[in-house]
Amino acid sequence: MAKNIMKNTGKNYENFVASIQTAIFQAEQDSSLKNINIQTNKIITDNNGNKREFDIYWKFKAGGVIYETVIECKDYQSTVGIDKIDGIIGKIGDIPNLRAIFATTKGYQSGAKSKAENNGIELLIVRKQNDSDWASKDGTPYIKTINIRGTAIFPARIISFDPVIDMKWVDENTNFNDGDTVELKGLNNQIFINDLDRQERYSLHDLENKKLVSSGDKKYGNFENKVKLNNAFFETQDLKVKILGYIVKYYIAKPYIHNTEIDLSANILGVVENIQKGTKQTVLNDGSVQME
Repeated sequence: MAKNIMKNTGKNYENFVASIQTAIFQAEQDSSLKNINIQTNKIITDNNGNKREFDIYWKFKAGGVIYETVIECKDYQSTVGIDKIDGIIGKIGDIPNLRAIFATTKGYQSGAKSKAENNGIELLIVRKQNDSDWASKDGTPYIKTINIRGTAIFPARIISFDPVIDMKWVDENTNFNDGDTVELKGLNNQIFINDLDRQERYSLHDLENKKLVSSGDKKYGNFENKVKLNNAFFETQDLKVKILGYIVKYYIAKPYIHNTEIDLSANILGVVENIQKGTKQTVLNDGSVQME
């Protein structure tokens, strides 16, 4: 069965070159260039009455003089030969004062370069970025990707907390009777253990977020701690009672690890190399232009 092969009409490349040239104009300091209207598939009638079509065209006026420029675009998989330069020279021969540029993706053969140089044709390589753009002329590599590794450490989650009440202290210092129910009121940041020997006063919230997570070599899972205290109190807004220690059961979740890769090459719209001038411009998606 025959395969349906898409033909490369060159239209996508023409639009790509036009977008690159528009960005370069927009980045210019000269305000007269910022509002240039770039046209594609422009028809110009030469001095012999022949209609000539050019891929890209623009004009602007400076100092009372009108400047017109065309670009011929060839999306070739190989270097451009002298015959293509002959072609553009023939097209502009009967159109006075027309500046011509040739744009392709892979480069030019030596004969094409010399013919263009001798006839005032500017040669460009306009392409997507590639690995060669991520190193300086001396071979020093640039940073192309940034890898960010984020780790979220979760606090312990207390499942149960059982204070060991010092009943002798309760009998001597409170009016509680056997069988009395003591209701604890407060959030976990309003219920405290006041360890007078260690001069520490911490809430159950502090216990979850600091002390339990950092204790021992625990990683994650279910745990139980039995803590003995000699001179400590269990305190809420309405209650203070001496405790001999506490038993706390808690759970520590696995850390959440997230890797993010930032591809800086995704910010590049395209690259323009000027063969005669030996310059390279990198056009970014935000419209800015970097010159190398």
